[in-house]
Order: sequence, then C-alpha cells, then structure tokens
Amino acid sequence: MKKTKILIPIYNDWKSVFRLLEEIDVQLDGWVADVSVVIINDASTEERPINTSLLKNLKSIHIINMKENRGHARCNAAGLKYINKNEDFDYIIIMDGDGEDRPAELGTLLCKSYENPEKVITADRVKRSEGFFFKFCYLVHKYLTFTLAGQSIKFGNYSCLPKFVVNVMIKDAATWSSFSGSLAKTMKKRTSIQSTRGKRYFGPSKMNFINLLKHSLSIIAVFKTTLLIRSILFLIVYLFLVMGSISIITLIPVIGIIFVMLSVIILSKRENMSEFNNSLENISSIDKIK
Repeated sequence: MKKTKILIPIYNDWKSVFRLLEEIDVQLDGWVADVSVVIINDASTEERPINTSLLKNLKSIHIINMKENRGHARCNAAGLKYINKNEDFDYIIIMDGDGEDRPAELGTLLCKSYENPEKVITADRVKRSEGFFFKFCYLVHKYLTFTLAGQSIKFGNYSCLPKFVVNVMIKDAATWSSFSGSLAKTMKKRTSIQSTRGKRYFGPSKMNFINLLKHSLSIIAVFKTTLLIRSILFLIVYLFLVMGSISIITLIPVIGIIFVMLSVIILSKRENMSEFNNSLENISSIDKIK
C-alpha cells in the first residue's frame, strides 16, 4: 500500500486547519489508503485549541512546532526535509491550511499520481474565488513570470510529489525560497489536474498585493539568469529605439526593468543552502495529536 504524507504549513490559523483535517478525513472515507498529516507550525502566536474531532481515516497527525517564524515557503522546504529524513513515504502532498486547496480534489490528485508514478502532479488553477482586483493582479503575475523568466507556472503549493522528486528538491537551494519556482526548475516531467481555488474557511485571505508581488519575484529569482539575459536584450533594443526621444515617460520601462532586476538579485540571496540544510534545527517540539 502506498504511503502518502500531507504537508500543511500553518501560522495563526488553527480553526481553519482543524476544519481542513475534518474534510480530508471525510474524503478518505471508503479509501484503502495509508494517509498521514504533518503540520508545520510556523511559530504561531495564537494558542492551539484542543482538537476534539474524531478523525478515523487519517493514520496519524503530527504537528512540528518551529522556534522562529520563517514564512510559508520555508515551512514547505523544512517540512519536505523533515519528512524525507524521518518518515516512511511514497508521496508527499502539499496543501495550504486555510481551505483554498480543496480536499475534494485529493482523490483526483492521488489517482493521477498512481497513473503517472514518474511525474509530479500539480493542481493547476482553472477557476479562482477572489475578487476582480486580485484576479487581475494574479493574471499580471502569470504574464510577468512568463515574460521575464520564460516559465508558465499555473500552480501553487497544491501538488503531489513522488519520493524521488522530494530527494531532488531538498538538494536545491531554490526550494528554500520558492517551492513552485524550484519545482518548475528541477522537474520538467509534470502533469496536472484542473483545480478550483476554494474559499477560506475563516477570515480574510492573507495573500495581498505585496505578498503576491514578493511571490512573483521569488519565482522569477529562481530563473535569474534568464531574467538578466532578457532584461539586457530588452534594454539594448528599447534604448536604441527611443534614443532620439528620451524623456521621463520613455524611461519608465527602463526604471521598471532595473527595479525588477535589483529586487530579484536581493531575493535570490534567500536561496541559502546552508540555512536549508540546518532548517530542522528550528524545530522546538513535535506533538502527536493522532
């Protein structure tokens, strides 16, 4: 029987994650499957409530409590390293803990994995639940990533990784900075399922414009060589075309490209393999709640 670990990063969203566990357990009803959950608690400041739910289908649930808050991407990275080092598994599924990655799609994700054991399965967004402004910003993010990095990335964290893929990703410094960027770089053999973005169980989304911009630039930073080549070529051609009519207006694209290049150079310093290798030292305790 294939063993699957569901990795869930969490920060101050306990009510949502316990609701998620209940829905995952419901989805597993009737399955012949060995599915466990590993929650990475990113140094939450809110007290964790006592979970009284009867979860009969999940084999085990562990909460890895971190000493210092290091962000969503690094929770994913540390979680992959922890599971790879300490758990027996065949697949890892990464999910957000707020309900936006829908448990209803777990069955489709796993079946696709069993059919394609040599490939990563990503949940590609075909429909989103946010408002118009966020959808527009996300569309800009996708086109920006494709234009500057040469990558069409339609997926986020929600994905199913075979064990050999995890072995590759924990050796890539980019995983410490951007999960989706690292996955796109290291794994060309990917297939996907169609995924609808769910609504948060409780409270507003934590993904605002600034966080989305940082997310986008972090992905582009993984492909910084492609960015630098494309940016230099663009600047050469553009400045040649506007040479006779340089003004504040015509210099706006130049300033924009320089801003992106500098931002990417700064963000690329997050790809720190030494920090990644030592990430498990940030664990303060491990709680087994099932």
